[in-house]
Amino acid sequence: MPEAATARLADPDVEARLARLDELLNTLESAPGPTTRSATEAVALLTEVYGEALARVLDHADGQLAERLAEDELLGHLLVLHDIHPEPPERRAARAVERLRPAVRERGGDVEWAGVEGQVGRVRLKTGGGCGSGCGGGGSDVTDAVREAVLAVAPELTAVEPLPSTPAPAFVPLTTLTHRGAR
Repeated sequence: MPEAATARLADPDVEARLARLDELLNTLESAPGPTTRSATEAVALLTEVYGEALARVLDHADGQLAERLAEDELLGHLLVLHDIHPEPPERRAARAVERLRPAVRERGGDVEWAGVEGQVGRVRLKTGGGCGSGCGGGGSDVTDAVREAVLAVAPELTAVEPLPSTPAPAFVPLTTLTHRGAR
């Protein structure tokens, strides 16, 4: 009789393990000596082999399955890490901005993906909703959150910068357009 399947990790458990892994690798890298170099090389080789295995899974996946794999948060990050994500960075970045949009709107602002210039992502930000920085955070908090979210899914980009905000168009009464003054 087959053994019961191993319990799956919930996303918070995965995040906790990744944070712990970062701590361990930082500690390991700061320790001198040949054992440290061997351990670091072992982690790098294991990561490379797992990346190759993941690439082969994608090779066997049809378009719909590849898309579903890429949409999974953990798998998407692994696909980015191994530079095999099937979507271009601009599309991943635009999706990250759209996921943030409801939270930014809750704070009285808005954010919109504006595209890529070279290797720099551009966003349009409207912050504050007329209430200044007293509405749960200022514009720099939103800018930082957007930058972090975009670069997490599209590290190929070198930066994420807000476009200069354009002032609202001035109101021009219709009568001034249709009324011709005497010359």
